Amino acid sequence: MVKNKKETSLGKHILEDVVEPKAKLVKKSICSRSFLGNLLSTGVLVLVYYTFSISLTFYNQRFIHSYTYPLSVTMCHLIVKFVLAGLIRSCLQSRSKTPRITLDWGQYIRKLGPTGITSVLDIGFSNWSFEFITVSLYTMCKSTSVIFILIFSIIFRLEKMRCSLVFVVLFISGGLFMFTYHSTQFNLEGFIMVMIASFLSGIRWTLSQFILQKKELGLSNPLDMMYHVQPWMMLGLLPLSTTFEGIEISTTNRLFRYEDTTVLLTSIGLILIGACLAFLLEFSEFLLLSRTSSLTLSISGIFKEICTLYLATQINGDTMNSVNLLGLVVCLFGISLHVLLRAVSSTDKKEKIHATEERIEMLTRDGDANTDDDEEDLFNVARDRR
Repeated sequence: MVKNKKETSLGKHILEDVVEPKAKLVKKSICSRSFLGNLLSTGVLVLVYYTFSISLTFYNQRFIHSYTYPLSVTMCHLIVKFVLAGLIRSCLQSRSKTPRITLDWGQYIRKLGPTGITSVLDIGFSNWSFEFITVSLYTMCKSTSVIFILIFSIIFRLEKMRCSLVFVVLFISGGLFMFTYHSTQFNLEGFIMVMIASFLSGIRWTLSQFILQKKELGLSNPLDMMYHVQPWMMLGLLPLSTTFEGIEISTTNRLFRYEDTTVLLTSIGLILIGACLAFLLEFSEFLLLSRTSSLTLSISGIFKEICTLYLATQINGDTMNSVNLLGLVVCLFGISLHVLLRAVSSTDKKEKIHATEERIEMLTRDGDANTDDDEEDLFNVARDRR
């Protein structure tokens, strides 16, 4: 009897001291004005990102199947993106009369070099894999990048190691694998390429987040980031495109040895369309990354991949079974859980900062030590705020 009373008292204590405060924190986080505002602005950015990413995926997949020079096409995209970023920067500079940021050679090599090289290898191998695999297999394999992003985010201390974070990532990755189970045509060569791209993607977006969110570098604007990183990407891709496609593309009758001007103009036009989509996609990615994190960008991309797979069933005729549908539900649940955890974590951090400021204010006022009356007044104000 005494034991049952103790257990009841312990359960009541846990409910009052642990569960109820957490429940209030969750409710406060979700209903706060700042969270809803951030959710709306992030949602708009994610929607823009989805639009350009899905468009470029299907465009590249169809274009590269008929125009089998993925590395050279990617090189053309990089050149166009660099020119566009430079022109827009110049226009903004002449309009605002304020010089744009330009890194010195030391920072440019140390900070931007690794990011540019890993970025272009990620994009290059991704585009190259479209020669061998379907959109479904590509999407399934590239989704594993969220695991690599988590690993590198923890290594670079951009994210703290939390069991909930690991659980969310594994939950989403497992759900996406179920969503694409038995719906793909396997090819070993393409599979290896896209897995290499997925690994590099983890390094790429972790380094990009580090650069974009480091105020000392001054590259928080996506245009400045794109302008500085494109030359490194071109430098990293040039040896590969020259080695594997140099002779073929220099002898093709679609470009350098064209016989019909219409064919040449069509090829240039199609490449420019893909380059413009790539520019808009990269701009939206960097803009979203500067506002959130590499992990949030990757997890928000999971829903984009679900949309891609759904469109693949409608456009390419892929079929879905019950396991695929269950995986879709698991993915959506994982994404919702991630949003909830980020909201709770953000509110918890703000409350800790506010509490620290209050403790400092309790000790000093206007640079002088507080008297007992001052501390009592401040304590009453802090209590009223709560």
